[in-house]
Amino acid sequence: MRKKIEIYIDGLSNKLIKKNVSKKIKGYTYNPSLFASAGVKNYLLTCKNISKAVYPRPVSLEVIADDYKNMITQAIKLSKLNKNIYVKIPITYTNGKYTTDVIDQLIRSKIKLNITAVFNLIQVKHILPFIKNTRSIISVFAGRIYDSGFDASTEVRKIVKYTKKNSKCRILWASTRQVYDIKLADKVNCDIVTVDYSIFKKIKLFNKHWKKFSLETVRQFYSDAIKSNFKI
Repeated sequence: MRKKIEIYIDGLSNKLIKKNVSKKIKGYTYNPSLFASAGVKNYLLTCKNISKAVYPRPVSLEVIADDYKNMITQAIKLSKLNKNIYVKIPITYTNGKYTTDVIDQLIRSKIKLNITAVFNLIQVKHILPFIKNTRSIISVFAGRIYDSGFDASTEVRKIVKYTKKNSKCRILWASTRQVYDIKLADKVNCDIVTVDYSIFKKIKLFNKHWKKFSLETVRQFYSDAIKSNFKI
């Protein structure tokens, strides 16, 4: 892989953050769904604690409003928690309308942004004029594109090519489903790939010899069968 691509971790727990589990981790991303599944009660305080724990590495933290006024207010609050914060703004409101009014105002306020839930080049072309002169992150949900039965690599490649030609922005390959996504993201020249920690740990398997891997798999199945006392 190119040394250029950066690996971010999606939703790493504070316990693992404090352990500083790997120097290969260059940043972190979070969203409201990850916080909900982790049982977070105080959203803003959790964001503050995370930003301090990972500093100076960048961390993307998302607004939870669905209207212009409150998105702006929340984005400002989040940005003031720490210097390493990128505020995540959804590509659209829940009614499908683009959040370009929010994006434009926040860029004018010099707040670092991560535009999230992007699926298509059409969306990128719509928002890029507002962020083209910044180092904003554009998070393309490659995993969910694959989930819908389309080749994410093809779409992300188009997005990367267009974005790099017309802006200073960076493309992040998001919603990864497997460790191989890291190589796919690298192949289409993404700047960043974000993965769950369980996926990140599988990087150590890269270049493992197939014969050894096959034998380990056979032995694992046999061992599990014996331990379970299965009978046929």
